[in-house]
Amino acid sequence: SPAVKDVNVLLEGERSGMSSSSRDDDSTLQNQGTHSSILDDNTKSSSGLPEGRSKSSGLCFSDGKSRIDYILVYRKSSSQSEKREVFERNIRAEGLHMEKEASLTNSDVIFLKLHAPWDVLCRYAELMNIRMPFRRKIFYMHRRHKFMSRMEKRINKFRGWLPRKPMKFDNNRLPDLEENESFTAPFSRSRIHHFIIHNKETFFNNATRSRIVHHILQRVKYEEGKTKMGLNRLLSNNSYEAAFPLHEGSYHSKNSIRTHGAENHRHLLYECWAWWGVWYKYQPLDLIRRYFGEKIGLYFAWLGWYTGMLFPAALVGLLVFLYGLFTLEHCQVSKEICQAIDIIMCPICDQYCPYLRLSDSCIYAKVTHLFDNGATVFFAVFMAVWATVFLEFWKRRRAVLAYDWDLIDWEEEEEEIRPQFEAKYSKKERMNPISGKPEPYQAFSDKYSRLIVSTSGIFFMILVVIAAVFGIVIYRVITVSTFAAFGWALIRNNSQVATTGTAVCINFCIIMLLNVLYEKVALLLTNLEQPRTESEWENSFTFKMFLFQFVNLNSSTFYIAFFLGRFTGRPGAYLRLINRWKLEECHPSGCLIDLCMQMGIIMVLKQTWNNFMELGYPLIQNWWTRRRLRREHGQTAKASFPQWERDFNLQPMNAYGLFDEYLEMILQFGFTTIFVAAFPLAPLLALINNIIEIRLDAYKFVTQWRRPLPSQAKDIGIWYGILEGIGILSVITNAFVIAVTSDFIPRLVYAYKYGPCAGQGRAGEGCMMGYVNASLSVFQVSDFERRSQPRTNGSELFGEAVKYCRYRDYREPPDSAEPYSYTLQFWHVLAARLAFIIVFEHMVFAVKTLIAYLIPDLPKDLRDRMRREKYLIQEMMYEAELDRLQKEKNEKKKKDRAHHKEWP
Repeated sequence: SPAVKDVNVLLEGERSGMSSSSRDDDSTLQNQGTHSSILDDNTKSSSGLPEGRSKSSGLCFSDGKSRIDYILVYRKSSSQSEKREVFERNIRAEGLHMEKEASLTNSDVIFLKLHAPWDVLCRYAELMNIRMPFRRKIFYMHRRHKFMSRMEKRINKFRGWLPRKPMKFDNNRLPDLEENESFTAPFSRSRIHHFIIHNKETFFNNATRSRIVHHILQRVKYEEGKTKMGLNRLLSNNSYEAAFPLHEGSYHSKNSIRTHGAENHRHLLYECWAWWGVWYKYQPLDLIRRYFGEKIGLYFAWLGWYTGMLFPAALVGLLVFLYGLFTLEHCQVSKEICQAIDIIMCPICDQYCPYLRLSDSCIYAKVTHLFDNGATVFFAVFMAVWATVFLEFWKRRRAVLAYDWDLIDWEEEEEEIRPQFEAKYSKKERMNPISGKPEPYQAFSDKYSRLIVSTSGIFFMILVVIAAVFGIVIYRVITVSTFAAFGWALIRNNSQVATTGTAVCINFCIIMLLNVLYEKVALLLTNLEQPRTESEWENSFTFKMFLFQFVNLNSSTFYIAFFLGRFTGRPGAYLRLINRWKLEECHPSGCLIDLCMQMGIIMVLKQTWNNFMELGYPLIQNWWTRRRLRREHGQTAKASFPQWERDFNLQPMNAYGLFDEYLEMILQFGFTTIFVAAFPLAPLLALINNIIEIRLDAYKFVTQWRRPLPSQAKDIGIWYGILEGIGILSVITNAFVIAVTSDFIPRLVYAYKYGPCAGQGRAGEGCMMGYVNASLSVFQVSDFERRSQPRTNGSELFGEAVKYCRYRDYREPPDSAEPYSYTLQFWHVLAARLAFIIVFEHMVFAVKTLIAYLIPDLPKDLRDRMRREKYLIQEMMYEAELDRLQKEKNEKKKKDRAHHKEWP
């Protein structure tokens, strides 16, 4: 094939002329200046930095002028030297300049510095359709009505009395990012005179230059053969140890940014974004995008938007909690529980649990009221609507960013086929309908048989989670009795809370252990599916990991919310696990306190652990590296290292890119919305975590990680669909939490049908008198099974043997015609629960759909700006074409005049 011939030609040419400059031996390192002879005039222009500073900063070649656009790192001792030699010769044939230098700390480590000259940048910018600025934007004012203008003047006058917005940045500190204020168009060498080029060295910014070099490296061959190309494969077979673009210098400086300005964009990002002192300020998204690329810029834009939207949710959740706190003294139900000294409750476990007074659960009843009160239903509806508004307004925000960052017309280029897919299916080919070239083909039967096996693996892992939950259920059942017989009175008297607390902590440990297993299983199943492209692989892996982690994190919470205490039976006829262990009952004050504990502990522990792993782990790793270098090379060693050496000693970005960051936030979004009716403080905890999370992630990206390759993206990808799915699930779960887990419906039924106000159409606190007595059934102690019989008859607590005890249920008394059968009130409550679920879901889904319909995906002013830009670009192109024709006409006239004046 022609490609193979090209490689052979290059091999022959390199062997004859330049073999000495591409070997992995020390002679290469001595010949560092040879590249300068092939630099063209454009690349010798000033880089905008003082020459001495350029040389010492480690951002340029040894000549102090050629900027380093990419770094490759390898070890001389590795066995892949032949592949590297061919690869490097072909890199040079593409026009890239290179220079090698040994590490100051390890002579076996070699740094290969790459520089793209002006003509290479122009050629590939055109091939990659990179949009560059070509004329300043003309801003125009909207036509406003006189009334609106007067209102705006008054508002501005009022604002003048207020202090300046503390969250905004001082614009004088931020650089003038020209591409954000100019019309852009795909770069073209034939129309180069139309683009705004003040300085050829700075026309393509560092992120763009790195992206172009990476694009070249992904298409350079290292061996003969159709698939033997690309940097990724050389990294996977250990030909190269690392590949990364350089940071733009140090992130800290002795001089203040206010007096001396920023040293570089990295320093500016640290001072304006990654430093803890600016936690309350907006993020400089344009600067983040310029430094890290659009994909990372969009992640921080989404995280900032989510955090900002959490403010109203956290405020309303806090108000619901405060409402519960202020109405605590007026709550009739908790009053009755606290005063119920004469009501004796049946034991909650076999043998070891004693009889209890209902008044002993007074404090739990009060705590339950903080979360389960009249405002809870309103908050559940509010959060369902909030989730929809958040997603709809994010669409609008994303559209504005896509316009500002020139991503509206950007389309991902036809992706390359994954090497693993190519190797597996290279024998069978068919024509690609887009490119028109033959490519490997996966048969339908093979594809779907692999998909079925993968799906079976997913279901098996979900069953493993359910088994783990079942194990925790058995633990809870056994330990309730153990804690009830505990020697320490504090534990013995609070056996149920101790059981729940320890079970949650054990559950968290199991969650963390299973997460490690899930990652390996998800990798195995995704590779088994053999996805065709990298994006298909990424989406498949993302969905599996999310599903595993979501089920793992929420399965115990679902058990507590919807199954705990629902299927225990009644005293004298308990349902048992394996005909041995009695199923766990709810606390006399309800199951909601268990759900609150589960959510609170898991949320706090998970977020603390994630933050430690995200920042603490790389901090410890980098500290250990610095300590080793200081011990080997002295205290001032790190300061004298060039930039590539310092960056190599930092931690690489995660193998899955932004996957871990998104996954953490999406799981948190699930916690914030799915069971929010049971835990109104969840949005507040999420808000506090996210304010810390933004600066943690920023600090990590700027200071602890090597600079990731800047890449483009239009949106947050598959995560948006997952967010929408969580929003729908949250409506269903909150409806069931209010109807099934909380006592909202039984209280409502009692107030309107059975209480003092029955038939009057009102339900105040006065209408709840007698509710506690009406919600408890009577049991005759002599009807206990032998294995349930308490060891004491209660005489030591109550002065006489207990004959009757009470339990939470709606059943007939033991002396009725049908003892222990369900009462009419039970069926009324059940019917009301089902009716509430249906009405709540339909109402909330209707409101969500209406809101989604009313909020357009594109803001009106953005649509107008896009239309105007399209019109102006057409006008500019028309004017440019007229200018070109006029110039050609003038040149032709000059030639004609010159021809007539020639001597015959």
